Order: sequence, then structure tokens, then C-alpha cells
Amino acid sequence: QVQLVESGGGLVQPGGSLRLSCAASGIIFSACTMPWYRQAPGKQRELVARIHIGGSTTYADSVQGRFTISRDDAKNTVDLQMNSLKPDDTAVYYCRAYRNSLNDYWGQGTQVTVSS
Repeated sequence: QVQLVESGGGLVQPGGSLRLSCAASGIIFSACTMPWYRQAPGKQRELVARIHIGGSTTYADSVQGRFTISRDDAKNTVDLQMNSLKPDDTAVYYCRAYRNSLNDYWGQGTQVTVSS
């Protein structure tokens, strides 16, 4: 059974940092592209960052320079280090594992709230 379990969310003040982690099981992790998405209230889910097989990365313009995505294929984990957080970063953050249309999985999400 495939499981993606996010952790690390919480409440942080503007300018603060959080590190999200996603632990995967039941998949061939090293064969998957691992993106992080987020969805704020009343908005569509959006791509935040993505790390490909081999480690190349892409970021949304809104987080470029503030967020860093990384993966550990030995531990089946993907992390999202979030620095200089802003209130606009408030959202539920979701981990995804994508290999092909038949192997496409999502986690349950973790809440990140940036507020003073």
C-alpha cells in the first residue's frame, strides 16, 4: 500500500522558517518525481517546487530563493526547507509522488500558517 506522510507544518511568524518532510512507502521512490504543492483557502492548488530523478529542481517564482527542495532516495524522503516565510505562504502543503499516470500519489497535507 502506497503512503505519503507529510510532517513539519505549524504556525510560524513572518520571516521565520519551517522544514516540511514527506516520507514515502510502497513505491519505487527513486523512480519518482517528487513535487510539493500548496492550496490556500479559496485558491487552486499550485506547484511550489519539484525535484526530479537525479536531483534537478524547479521552483515557483513566488518561492524562488526562499524555499529549497531536497530528496534522500536511501530514506525515501523529500524535504522542503522554507525560509523567510510570508503570510501569503499560508496554505495546506501536499507531497506528491509521480512516476506515470498509473503511479501518481498524494499525501494528506500539512497545514502551514504564517502569522504574527
